[in-house]
Amino acid sequence: MATMISTDNPLLNLSDLPQFELFHVEHIEPAVDQLLLECRAEINRLTSMKEAPTWQNFIEPLEVIDNRFERVWGPIGHLDGVKNSDEWHEAYVKCLDKVTAYHTERGQNSALYTKFKVLSESAECEHYNIAQKKVIEQALRSFQLSGIALPKEKQIEFQTISQQLSKLNSQFSNYVLKSTQAWFKHIIDETQLAGLPESAMGTLQQLAQQKGLEGWCVTLDFPSYLAVMTYADNRLLREEVYRAFITRASDQADNTEFDNSEHMALIRSLRHQKAKLLGFEQYSEYSLATKMAESTQQVLGFLRDLATKSKPQAEQELDSLKDFALKAFSMTDVQAWDVTYLSEKLKDQTLSLSQEKLRVYFPVESALNGLFTITQRLFGVTIQAKEGVSTWHSDVHFYELINENKEVIGQFYLDLYARENKRGGAWMDTVVTRWKSPDGHVQTPVAYLVCNFTPPVEGKPTCLTHNELTTLFHEFGHGIHHLMTEMQYLDISGISGVPWDAVELPSQFMENFCWERESLDLIASHVETGETLPDSLFESLKASRGFLSAMMMLRQIEFALSDFEMHAFYDEQNVEPIDQLLARIRNEVAVIQPPEYSRSMHSFSHIFAGGYAAGYFSYKWAEVLSADAFSLFEETGILNADTGAKFKNTILAAGGSVDPMVLFKAFRGREPNIDSLLKHCGIAV
Repeated sequence: MATMISTDNPLLNLSDLPQFELFHVEHIEPAVDQLLLECRAEINRLTSMKEAPTWQNFIEPLEVIDNRFERVWGPIGHLDGVKNSDEWHEAYVKCLDKVTAYHTERGQNSALYTKFKVLSESAECEHYNIAQKKVIEQALRSFQLSGIALPKEKQIEFQTISQQLSKLNSQFSNYVLKSTQAWFKHIIDETQLAGLPESAMGTLQQLAQQKGLEGWCVTLDFPSYLAVMTYADNRLLREEVYRAFITRASDQADNTEFDNSEHMALIRSLRHQKAKLLGFEQYSEYSLATKMAESTQQVLGFLRDLATKSKPQAEQELDSLKDFALKAFSMTDVQAWDVTYLSEKLKDQTLSLSQEKLRVYFPVESALNGLFTITQRLFGVTIQAKEGVSTWHSDVHFYELINENKEVIGQFYLDLYARENKRGGAWMDTVVTRWKSPDGHVQTPVAYLVCNFTPPVEGKPTCLTHNELTTLFHEFGHGIHHLMTEMQYLDISGISGVPWDAVELPSQFMENFCWERESLDLIASHVETGETLPDSLFESLKASRGFLSAMMMLRQIEFALSDFEMHAFYDEQNVEPIDQLLARIRNEVAVIQPPEYSRSMHSFSHIFAGGYAAGYFSYKWAEVLSADAFSLFEETGILNADTGAKFKNTILAAGGSVDPMVLFKAFRGREPNIDSLLKHCGIAV
């Protein structure tokens, strides 16, 4: 066993949770250098040993260094996303090269691969349990996808490409953040912001104060952007803010310093080269090698089937929106920057419902209490806040999951609000993975849950829109997938080893509880009176689930098809420009066209900086599974504890140890059915 890592550097102290207040940029490179040195030494020891590999002498020591790696490198990447600075990002990117090189050389380590092969073919392996066999099976697949079969010169080429891609992914994400922060609009005349509710005005005023300005500031952080697009009566302002948002990190932005065009072209080219090196015709095939979906044809057929079923209704919805725009606003040319605004007005007129009417019923504390109560009812787990834990910002809180035996089975950090130097969007990431170490100690899993909601203003209670509420439940669904696992092997514990198009199942499943009377009664509590959601508002909310839902369905299909075709039909001799590809897909499936200057892909971090390349379809794929899984609760009771226990003990507990389709059928008793999704979306079957 390699020498234990020194604890002089706070990033290398693995005895407890990360001590964020002690981390400084000068710690990063020394910590990563020492970590990689010791990981390599341990791999060298394991590949040099004379004894035949066994679980105890081979797999367990590998799990030790992999666990150590996660706990050292994880916080470095996390802080780059939630507390970004130029200095931290520069050090992170520098170390990213080293980390990528380590992973690639490990994936191409023939001696290590041989040990896995020998173990997989041994008599001992025949007696391993399903989970252990899955660990070995996935390791062998990872070797194949890392170029283990390539000749040496091709392996070097593969490693170079992998390093370039890691750097480009990080640069893409950083450019989106920098471009988002580079733009703001200072407003002195309050009449320009007519239509915005008091809560949004308070947010914009707070943004101005943070910049040392009077009046209000509109920024491209999502709460600010969405408030203008939803409520601003000033159509010219909506267009200006829309243009700034949709052209972020592009050649069309006001500030083109952070143009991602070159990054995107290089990423597409390098992904294609990487796939070709491994014997795949296209990167989409490489992506599908680790997913539930089996082929390009299956994915494209699935997406186009959804589009075909949705488009007639979407066309009717757009006609209704245009009719309303003409009658209510004498608007004859509905544009992309009008859709959100008109939708909110039409929803209020037809359903007497708006995000602002709902917001007062979802104070953050009530929403969290409701979420935690639902979790307890369904899964028998209590959630309690824990004070005194080191965090990266004063807004961040820490919680523990406690089972019926009073044991802490999981913990998570909750970072809810948008702020400067924080990456946009919402996500769950792992801090610590559940794992049984060689000495028998079971490690408590820990997660980061990150959102970008409108921050508190002047000490007033923060209230969520219903959209924000569903985002909270979505990320929490990822969280419980990680935290409620019962696996004890690192590579298949929690979300590890779960195919990307199944990993969204628990997250999208949890969103359903934001739409049901029984669960909403536990969540909703008027910020002033404490009353639950009135019947009239609930009925409107329930009806709104299908409001313009086909248009929203097509928007997601547009993203998914554009992503997949971008990676499924790449021709290095005749590369289809992204803007042409997008136009072609939109002409096929969209019912409303954005303006010529639109550059939505330039800030699409899911595809160019995250793990969703040739996999954005996963959201819709998993939504079919989640809607159909929830239909069992609709049949047995929304908060039925027995059904909740069944979901926990199959979908959540198994982690990546069992094929997700096997798990789904064990839970639902049959193959998934697309009708549940269409029904939830209000789309006629």
